Amino acid sequence: MRHHWLLLGACGWVLLILMFASKYINFHSRAADDYGEKAELPSWTDPGTKTVKSHPEHQPDRPAAKPSEQPSLEPSAADLSDWHSVEVNRLKHLSAVCKNSTLRNLTHVSLSKFVLDRIFVCDKHKILFCQTPKVGNTQWKKVLIVLNGAFPSVEEIPENLVHDHEKNGLPRLSSLSQKGITDRLNTYFKFFIVRDPFERLISAFKDKFVKNPRFEPWYKHDIAPAIIRKYRKSHRDDGKAGTGLRFEDFIRYLGDDAGRRHVDRQFGEHIIHWVTYAELCAPCDIDYSVVGHHETLERDAPYILKAAGIDGLVSYPSIPPGITRYNRTKVEHYFSGISQRDVRRLYARYQGDFSLFGYPNPDFLLN
Repeated sequence: MRHHWLLLGACGWVLLILMFASKYINFHSRAADDYGEKAELPSWTDPGTKTVKSHPEHQPDRPAAKPSEQPSLEPSAADLSDWHSVEVNRLKHLSAVCKNSTLRNLTHVSLSKFVLDRIFVCDKHKILFCQTPKVGNTQWKKVLIVLNGAFPSVEEIPENLVHDHEKNGLPRLSSLSQKGITDRLNTYFKFFIVRDPFERLISAFKDKFVKNPRFEPWYKHDIAPAIIRKYRKSHRDDGKAGTGLRFEDFIRYLGDDAGRRHVDRQFGEHIIHWVTYAELCAPCDIDYSVVGHHETLERDAPYILKAAGIDGLVSYPSIPPGITRYNRTKVEHYFSGISQRDVRRLYARYQGDFSLFGYPNPDFLLN
């Protein structure tokens, strides 16, 4: 009998350890998903047989001084002054590209309801934040929710609440009167975040068509089959349509201007995860205060909090070291099975985003 009770006790301890380990793993998995993941070797498109070499990561607008591995959320005055020049240069570059008439059709949009729906309002602190999916927007939404007084800290906000726009207490600019919209656009602190356009598309593909952590079944069950039917040439013959969307199907769809618009009309706002920054936030038509870069978020986040005058009220969630950096090896791997024609068509659509925000042209894919 004594051995029986000892065995039961040991089983109880094992169960407790497994429960703890599960919570630990889930916590770290969420952290990675929130910021974009490190390089993987995916199998969602045929990469061919060529060897992919590792390349230095490009860090747009990063100063020569090496940032600390664990970024401080309380930067010194010298740090903020140094980074201020980076932000000013970004806005100057943005303004110059906006004046380039040859890119006008890729950089200018009307201030439609679609754009105004992307902009969240914090009247209490006079802030407007334009949502650009797949660049860590979840964390900035948490910051605004805390500022609105619903929760004392970002760590206490339930994940499912952040994306429930009926309950998270973040009004959209489109919900206001025309006068209210104009007044806020003219006087509030306005910002949004960008990321290398092609790496953002990889993140969108993985999040919506491979992992789908928030269980949004329409991506796999509705949008993916529609893309496969139109863009996978052999879907009727090879019996693989049921295996899910491939990255090459996704890229072919994004690069087909007329065909894509026909598909997009069926799915409404679910397509915002791969719409261009210009279409989402109208950066040539709205005078933004700051444009942050995902690749330098360790420096941008504290700068934005300080510039908006809220650094003493809320903290940006901690950023795992290196997780926001551009990963050229990952980009090369995903695109290794994509035809040059399809890459060029894709670039033609996102060229405005590359130009507006100073990202280098992906010549290693184009040539």
